[in-house]
Parts: sequence; C-alpha cells; structure tokens
Amino acid sequence: MENFLKQLPKLAKDKHNENKKFFDKLKKKVPKNLDYVMQELHDREFKKTDCLTCANCCKTTGPLFTLADIERIAKHFRQKPQQFIDKYLHIDEDNDYVLQSVPCTFLDAENYCMIYDVRPKACREFPHTDRKKFQQISNLTLKNVAICPAAYNIVEEMKKKLPV
Repeated sequence: MENFLKQLPKLAKDKHNENKKFFDKLKKKVPKNLDYVMQELHDREFKKTDCLTCANCCKTTGPLFTLADIERIAKHFRQKPQQFIDKYLHIDEDNDYVLQSVPCTFLDAENYCMIYDVRPKACREFPHTDRKKFQQISNLTLKNVAICPAAYNIVEEMKKKLPV
C-alpha cells in the first residue's frame, strides 16, 4: 500500500485528462444504471480495501464540518460548539469550517479515528463513490483519485464497465 500511495499522485495526474474526458461524456449521457453500477464497484472495492492500512485522506486533507457535525462532536467532547470551533477549526476561503491543520487532529498512530462514531458527514461518506447521482460530483472524484487508492481503482473499473 505504501508504494501505491507514493505513486498515486503521479498516476492520478497521468490519468487526469482521460478521466476528465470520461466524466464530461458521462455527464452528457448519464447511463440509466449508473447509481447501481457505482454501488457495485464501490462495494467490490471496499471488500478488498482496508482504510486502516492507508488513512491518506486523514493525513493529507481535511473534511468540511457542517453545523450538525460541530454540534455532534462538541457534545461528544462535552463542549459548547464554539469551544470546539475555537480549538480545532477555522473558516476557509469558501467560508466552510475546516480543520486548522492536517493530518487530522483526531487520527491516532494506528490510523484509527478517535471520533469515529461521531465523525463528520464528509468523513463518513468519503470517497463518495457510492453516492446517488454520482455524475454530479465528478470534479470531487477527480480530486479524490489522487488521494484515495480505492477511488482511483473504482474510477479505473468504471471506465471499463461504462464505455461512454
């Protein structure tokens, strides 16, 4: 996994134009069975992918925190939401709450999330490859293939399974 992670940004960059063209075509003519195919590819990939051997998403990017996330996590820490914000978050250029720094503050040395049961929605859904109306998040997916080996593999399989 470590070698693949080192190569992943270059692999994703090399495939970027091909993937972008694929997603552009996909948006123009969305297959009726896209959500079904994506769920199948997602499930198949995550049967063989163990996120604990990677955690690259937690090490290299930070999630967006919704107000519901902030309230839930603050409650978990027995804090007021503003205390949680002050300690862990800042507002980015898009006016979203994000972590003050990466790697994620809540990632431990064994790649476990210390707030797993109350983690942000963005973390629960990452890499978003099983999302309904998948074609709507192609720009996000193009970014995620450079971060997540599973997302990279899913997109490669998707191109084989859905010739557009």
